[in-house]
Amino acid sequence: MDIRQEFPIFNQLVNDEPYVYLDSAASVPMPLSVQQRMTHFMNTDYANVHRGVYTLSQRASDQYEQVRQIVQQFIGAEKSSEIVFTSGTTASLNLVAQSFGEYFVQEDDEIFVSVLEHHANLIPWQELAKRKHAKLVYMPVTQDGYIDVHKVSFMVSQRTKIIAVTQCSNVLGVCNDIDTLSDLVHAKGGVIVVDGAQSVPHRHVNVSKYDFVAFSGHKLGGLTGTGVLYGKHKWLEVMKPVLFGGDMINQVDKFSSTWAQVPYKFEAGTPNILGVITLGESIKWIQNIGLDTIDKHNRLLTEHLLNGIKDIQGLTVYGTTDMTLRQSIVTFNLNPIHPHDVATGLDMEGIALRAGHHCAQPLMRYLNVSSTVRASVYIYNTLDDIEQFIIALKRVKEYFK
Repeated sequence: MDIRQEFPIFNQLVNDEPYVYLDSAASVPMPLSVQQRMTHFMNTDYANVHRGVYTLSQRASDQYEQVRQIVQQFIGAEKSSEIVFTSGTTASLNLVAQSFGEYFVQEDDEIFVSVLEHHANLIPWQELAKRKHAKLVYMPVTQDGYIDVHKVSFMVSQRTKIIAVTQCSNVLGVCNDIDTLSDLVHAKGGVIVVDGAQSVPHRHVNVSKYDFVAFSGHKLGGLTGTGVLYGKHKWLEVMKPVLFGGDMINQVDKFSSTWAQVPYKFEAGTPNILGVITLGESIKWIQNIGLDTIDKHNRLLTEHLLNGIKDIQGLTVYGTTDMTLRQSIVTFNLNPIHPHDVATGLDMEGIALRAGHHCAQPLMRYLNVSSTVRASVYIYNTLDDIEQFIIALKRVKEYFK
């Protein structure tokens, strides 16, 4: 299987150099097979879902709901009704905080987070803590950059209602022991909310061990504006919707309304139909390759990248170098060059990667930096890509020198 042939976007020169894409932690380009599925749907079956009795609407609705089953099987959910379609990881996490959080968290309760969190899994909990007069507690992080579950075990109490945690950091690439964190909070009657944006595209994730898991379609090779919230059925049943309008109602009277069953009560309005269709096809594409194959490939490239840059003078890599705890992301600085200058210099060499605070400003302050450079790989990258990056990084260093 020639995976590169699925991505015509790589068959071009950028600034007269072969294009090397090292920003997969931000978004995964759409494979040809997914594009073709989207085009076929638009040309043959496109119609609004859940509304029309005519043939194309029924066909579109059937295909839309089939994706819910594809997602259920992909992540190991017990029921397809535990799959809620949203606009992305951010929307999924906000839904949990605004609905479940309002129901479950009371004054003086504790919400555990960490400095590793993307803003999408931090700000909603900050705001919930303010509204409910609850306490936001930061879990300790080890020197290698992952959550210290041993110390957390002494911190969790009956007041700990929610642990909101990233499975794999979008900055450091480290993967946390969320199974242990789940056991700890469940033993005290609390729940765990998992940001799976960086883990679901790379490794097997069985959500049945957790209460909520959020991830995005575009990091799997689907369209932007599409996401998933997995929630245990018992929690989704007691949660109230936060968006109101069409398709999420059962009965509307002049002064009151009742809601549709789970998961539809959380899916107000016309959904991102094309986004859901491409999500289903992108999952099939990933399954055809195999998550084990993807994980092995990404680790090989990441290790090669780390070995290739470790001796560059002035370069600092953040997070552990233990490949059993890291995946596909290498974040670094090349002192004294500003990260944005490094990224701009690399762009002139045809290398696309990320520079900035990566929507993780508390983590930047924890690392005592304002921003960093992030390189992230995926299944379509090659050893030649990594070699081109290493050579380009050395050129950038010499240029600014």
